[in-house]
Amino acid sequence: MGDLTGENSGLVIPPKQGAQLAIEQYNATNPKVKIKFKTYDSQGKPEQATTLAQGAIKNDKIAGLIGPAFSGESQSVAPILEEAKVPSVSPSATNITLGEKGWKFWHRVVADDAVQSDGAANFLVNSVKAKKIFTVSDNQDYGKGLADAIGKAAGAKGVQTQTDAVDDKATDYSSTVNKINQFKPDAVYFGGYYAVAGRLFKQLREAGYKGKMMSGDGSLATGLIEGAGQENAQGALLSCGCLIDAEGKTNPKAKKFADDYKAKFNSEVAIYSTEGFDAATAFIEAVKAGKTEPEDINSFLKTEDIQGVGKQIKFAENGELAAKDIFIYEVKDNKLPLLGNSNEAKVS
Repeated sequence: MGDLTGENSGLVIPPKQGAQLAIEQYNATNPKVKIKFKTYDSQGKPEQATTLAQGAIKNDKIAGLIGPAFSGESQSVAPILEEAKVPSVSPSATNITLGEKGWKFWHRVVADDAVQSDGAANFLVNSVKAKKIFTVSDNQDYGKGLADAIGKAAGAKGVQTQTDAVDDKATDYSSTVNKINQFKPDAVYFGGYYAVAGRLFKQLREAGYKGKMMSGDGSLATGLIEGAGQENAQGALLSCGCLIDAEGKTNPKAKKFADDYKAKFNSEVAIYSTEGFDAATAFIEAVKAGKTEPEDINSFLKTEDIQGVGKQIKFAENGELAAKDIFIYEVKDNKLPLLGNSNEAKVS
């Protein structure tokens, strides 16, 4: 479940395809119990996701949900799944508060924004050598949470910070751009999605800003380059708890997955492709173990501990992923190559 046709669908189609590939590969083994894969297009809107979740439970009798993809819709859908006792595994929702609600049927295969902000702040201080950072958010659940966490983490490391917010429906960010240029930061970090990030980065470069521009997982898509313009986007940095590793630098499974993904979809692995595959794998392993009822699947998820194509699939009691890795990417031409783990990555 997620935004499959809306403005930020570039963040959700890859994990959908990753999940689809995992389930098709499993069904191709002719197992005793096959898995039916159905998609729900929320367009990233919490109110649409709520209606879809109710229908998925009542009419489709789903045994589990991969998603929702975004944090705002996760806040709305998780209580519905909780009441119905249907497990979910999100490949991409990163808001910190999701893991603090006490939900028993909610899980995610990506680190939250507290982990991401700490990794990104470490990278900005240690590799970029930033002494002043300006954070900007789109004032939405995900974006504000991430920008606030970055500011807090950077401030704790002795960095001077300022912050502002933009309207994600607007197109003119000159007020924020002026504040940034007056502050003269070494880096600007934007919390939000790639459509707004592209517009902001374009206007920053056109207004003469020369420092580093960085954003999080919500902007890790080629749509950022299209929105900013290729020249303006060069050198932009992205942090993500997701792994995009087509060359298999991190583990051999990552390369096989990337090859299979390209053969199936005729496209390179992208943001959350890996996590979509791993989220589906979490459910597949439960079915392999003979668990087909939602509550039994949920109990299995609590004990799961296997190596996925991205990270170790192991959940804490609150549904959080045990692994805490954050990865850094950098715009180069029209691609987003992996620089490495946030503790080791170096700017080019």
